[in-house]
This record gives sequence, structure tokens and C-alpha cells, in this order.
Amino acid sequence: MPRYTVLLVPDSTLGGYTVEVPSLPGVVTEGDTREQTLLNAREAIELFLDDMQADGEAVPIESDGGRPELATVDVNRSGSDSDDAHAETELLRA
Repeated sequence: MPRYTVLLVPDSTLGGYTVEVPSLPGVVTEGDTREQTLLNAREAIELFLDDMQADGEAVPIESDGGRPELATVDVNRSGSDSDDAHAETELLRA
């Protein structure tokens, strides 16, 4: 059974989550709870893959090396273009 990484984005205004599937561009869904969102994601992925197969397209398989990384970037907002301006990143592996 193929496995795909999904990106759950909390909606701080309305509640719930939006989910994207980085290795399947265009697959986006949402849900009120984490559990509902993951079930919706599974259904959206299955429908997307079924459509690809029906159209004779190759079904992409996500490899462990191709998983997305999340990063936090500190941005210098002082307005200067000095040589000491820098961005620090902290990588968060999924």
C-alpha cells in the first residue's frame, strides 16, 4: 500500500485543518478535526490516484528521500542591507 506525506495546516480563524499532499500537486482537502482531515486526505488521494490510473498516467510513489522539510526562518527587518544581515533556519523533519 503506498504511503504519502500530508501537510496539515491549522486554520486559526475558522478552526479545523487544511491538508495538502506535496507529492501530489492539486490534492487539497480540509476537515474540522485532525482525524476527519486525515480521513478526507486518504479519500482525496485515493480518488486522485484512481483518476490518474483511469487516464493511463503513472501513479507517483513517494520516496523516503523526497519528503518535504519544514523550516523556520528568522528574518532581519532592520531595513539595512549590511553584510551582517542573515537568516537562520531550523529544520524540522517530518
